[in-house]
Amino acid sequence: MARPHAALAARAARSEVDLHSKDFADLLDLEDPLRKFRERFDLPRKGALPNVKLEAHEAAEECLYFSSLNLGLKPKEVDSAVQVQLEKWGALGVWTYAAEPYPILVCDSSGNEMMGRLVGADPRSVTMMNGLSVNLHLLFISFYQPTPQRYKILTEAGAFCSDMYALRSQAAMRGYDPSEAVIEVSPRPGEYTLRTEDILKTIEEQGGAIAVVCMSGVQYYTGQRFDMQAVTRAAQDAGALVGWDLAHAVGNVDLHLDAWGVDFAFWCLNKYLCGGPGAIGGAYVNRRHEGRRAAHLKGWWSNRDATRTEMRGECDTAEGVGGFRITTPSPILVAMACVSLRILDEAGMQRMLEKQFLLTGYLEELLKSRFRSSGGEEQLRIITPEDPAQRGCQLSILFPAGVAEVHARLQELGVVCDLRAPRVLRVAPAPLYNSFKDVFTFVQVLLEATKGSPWTT
Repeated sequence: MARPHAALAARAARSEVDLHSKDFADLLDLEDPLRKFRERFDLPRKGALPNVKLEAHEAAEECLYFSSLNLGLKPKEVDSAVQVQLEKWGALGVWTYAAEPYPILVCDSSGNEMMGRLVGADPRSVTMMNGLSVNLHLLFISFYQPTPQRYKILTEAGAFCSDMYALRSQAAMRGYDPSEAVIEVSPRPGEYTLRTEDILKTIEEQGGAIAVVCMSGVQYYTGQRFDMQAVTRAAQDAGALVGWDLAHAVGNVDLHLDAWGVDFAFWCLNKYLCGGPGAIGGAYVNRRHEGRRAAHLKGWWSNRDATRTEMRGECDTAEGVGGFRITTPSPILVAMACVSLRILDEAGMQRMLEKQFLLTGYLEELLKSRFRSSGGEEQLRIITPEDPAQRGCQLSILFPAGVAEVHARLQELGVVCDLRAPRVLRVAPAPLYNSFKDVFTFVQVLLEATKGSPWTT
């Protein structure tokens, strides 16, 4: 895949503008087909944030927000969408279960068409339900059916802690020692990201004992995008089932769950999908698994929509992913999620990916050019893969030392990014609302925040 530097350099040359100048950032923003979407989100003001130390006129400015990998910004339209649900409840009481918009009885399917497009799936195979870790457990109870010969779970070392807790507890609940049952594939010594060939080699060597491969689509710490298609194919060829945690992938990278033959997947909507704090989660089950009933937890919402209110003695279980639903969804959370899904649908994943290619590449270019020693060595190390095909919005920056102090100074200057002690800052310019000027300004502020550090001299 082409590198962003070449595209950025060519564009700068055509306009005879310095690639590393603010004028170039302004030019890219002027040409950005998604620039108007920024106006549809609330960007926090610097003065409203904790630990900010700025003059009064600076406090009124919009902050530099690069933390969508933790929580996406709030669409302005969410306010009215939530208010409608509250007013409907107040005006109708129990009749709100059947009242538009987002009638409770069927509201969890309201975003299926849009989510299906985002993850590359038949909309009948996706649904909104619960939260990410709950969905992991519910799906695993059905898909993880260990035997004495095939009982292992393969994941990446350093996976998000909640996933590790869930996978280990699933193994323990089936009577297996988690330290033996959960296989963690690690980077090679001196490296921070996994090589696809090492994942495939582990599958080849232990495939006969692996029941489920469950990894992150995009690794939360390094920002590495795994080759989901290759891993899925290899695992299934070895007789394992495959599930993906798409928390950092959905709305961030191109996904084709149906085409890749993925068995199941789960995600949250609070990051790049901007569904809000504690947002409802999403789940996918490939339609070839319709009718799967192994060790399946059920509740009222597991019924088919058409028969749910009949209160049958036996559950009339919905086909596919619908049967994994258990309890009444919140129409408020669904309304919040659907506002954001409509905005993403309008923007279009292809246009977001095209901007992401340049926006993240521009951040990479500026970091590499600005943070060099007098001898030409890079002072900061980006541990996220350079290949755009192996990453999304996120760049994880490894500091030689003093990252906590740098992060604290960035907070004082109104920058929101993520500290991962002891040495990493995670920065994610989201194409829906981050601008090229944001990226240019961030690098300037980072230069100021690192001024005086021993490694910058």
